[in-house]
Formats: sequence, structure tokens, C-alpha cells
Amino acid sequence: MTFATKQVGQTGLRVTSISLGGSSFGNIGHEISDADAVAVMNHAWTQGIRYFDTAPHYGRGRSEVRFGAWLKGKQRDQYVLSSKVGRVLSPGAPLKEVDGFVNPLPNAVRYDYTANGIRESFEGSCERLGTSQIEILFVHDIGAFTHGAEANEKHFDDLMGSGMQALHDLKQSGRVKAIGLGVNETQVCLDVMARETLDAILLAGRLTLMDRGAEAGLLQTCADQGTSLVLGGIFNSGILATGPKPGVWFNYEPAPDHIIEKATQLQARAAAVGLTLAEAAVQFAMCHPSACSVLIGTGKVSSLQRNLDAANLDLEDDSRAFLTS
Repeated sequence: MTFATKQVGQTGLRVTSISLGGSSFGNIGHEISDADAVAVMNHAWTQGIRYFDTAPHYGRGRSEVRFGAWLKGKQRDQYVLSSKVGRVLSPGAPLKEVDGFVNPLPNAVRYDYTANGIRESFEGSCERLGTSQIEILFVHDIGAFTHGAEANEKHFDDLMGSGMQALHDLKQSGRVKAIGLGVNETQVCLDVMARETLDAILLAGRLTLMDRGAEAGLLQTCADQGTSLVLGGIFNSGILATGPKPGVWFNYEPAPDHIIEKATQLQARAAAVGLTLAEAAVQFAMCHPSACSVLIGTGKVSSLQRNLDAANLDLEDDSRAFLTS
């Protein structure tokens, strides 16, 4: 397959319109083997994906280590990496599970959005990834969604006080090409963008077929500032992938009845124009003009290929009308 490349903000950096997300390689929800992780990465590369996203949070460094080991055989100018800052890892006790990740690496973690914390997090990621540069650096999980309003005040002040300058310094040095946020909410994006211009935002679950929360304010601000979106969480934790069924999840928790009802209606509308709900979810993200890339995260080759097939569908006019309505 051949994927178009799109520019990230005003940077000149270009990424493939489909990207491979690394949370599954951190063993989110269940453990996968190193061999399975490599198989997915190899398949992504064979199919033309050249943008890979990860984070220290994913298995407390396991995802970054797996990516780093696999990328050793690749020419550094042939792919784009993004990772995240805000959590700093240090040696810790072995754990069976933490934060939804099974068998994480034995690392402790602390939140730190200061300049020192961002630099330490960045250097740790570079070491695990086996590189001296990370093209896109996202500030991870700043905002009340993760920290609560009171705790986030300090983190936000740390980021605005010194953390953003560290990001600008890394960009100025050439070790980073683009800076932004990696979050699950829109308000903190607006709060930061009122004071800083961002190259990109990795927005998880807030611009999807099901949840269009980003349309109220954020999209116009991005357009005004020339900020690109990387769309993650396009299945809203599963409900748009599997459809409305008992036990399905929506945005990291069991789906309430009104969400299941909404998914049922969307599934019927998608079927009426010849799409499955999952295909419609992928195409909604792929067709959105604000997106420079759509993240697909999975630990299975079969799931990756199914999503790539959905991304490469030729849509009829009625299908496009449904996705943009």
C-alpha cells in the first residue's frame, strides 16, 4: 500500500497519513510477545507506514524498548518517531500490572512538566528508542482529565513556567522537529494555545465518528494557528470497532446505555451506505481535513490489516455524505 504524506503544522516535517500507535506494545490490557510485536511492526512497514508513536507511559518504557530494538535495522531518515514527555521513569520494583499495562518494565514513574523533567523524560526516551532525536514530542496527559482540576494547576504552571521553553530549546537544537500535546481532552489544548503556538496535537477520542467534542472551538483554533491533529482513539476504546454489544467500552470505561444507543444508530446509518461501523470510524478520521495522520494501535497483524483495508476503501458519494454530516 502507498499512503499519502501530510505536513505537520508549519514545520515542513511530513508523516504518513496512517501511523502505528505503540500502546499495544506496552501490553495494554493483555500481554503480547516480542515476536508478535515485531510481526505487527514488520507488517506496518511492509504496508508503507513510516510514522510510529510511542510513550514512556506504555508499559513503563516497554513500548519504547520494543520499538527501539526493531528500528535498529532501519535507516534513521526513513521514518518519523513521536514520543511524549510529562512522565519521568526511573528504576523501580517489578510489577505484574499497573495503569492498565500488563508486565511493565520495572520502572517507577513521576509526573514532571518542568524544564528539567521534560529534558530528563526526553533523554530517557531517546535511550530506550536508540536514537538521538525524536521528530515529534508531545506533552502527555496534561489536563484535568488525567490529574483532576486542582492537581493540574501545578502541572500547568510548571509547563507554562519552564517546560515549554525546554520544548522550544529541543526544537531549536534540531533534536525535535515538532512540539505539541498528547491528550484526551480539548479544554487544556485551548488553555495552552492561548499562550503558545503548537505544531501538532495528538488528540485521543475527541474527534471521532462517535465523539466530536473537538469541533466546538478547538478545530478553529488549530486552523488559525496552523496546528495539525494526529487522531488517536478513533474507536473510542472499542465501541466503534466491535459495535454495540454487552460489555463494550467507551472512552476507557464500560459504555452507558445512551452511548450504546447512539452506536446502534450509527451502525444502522453506516450499514445503509455499505459500511461497517469500524470502516466508518476509520474513514471519518482519514477524511477529516484537520488530520495529518490517523493512529492505528494493535498487537495483531490481522487487526492492523483489517484497519488498513478500511482506510483504503473507495467511498461512494452517499458514504462521504454520511461521514461529513
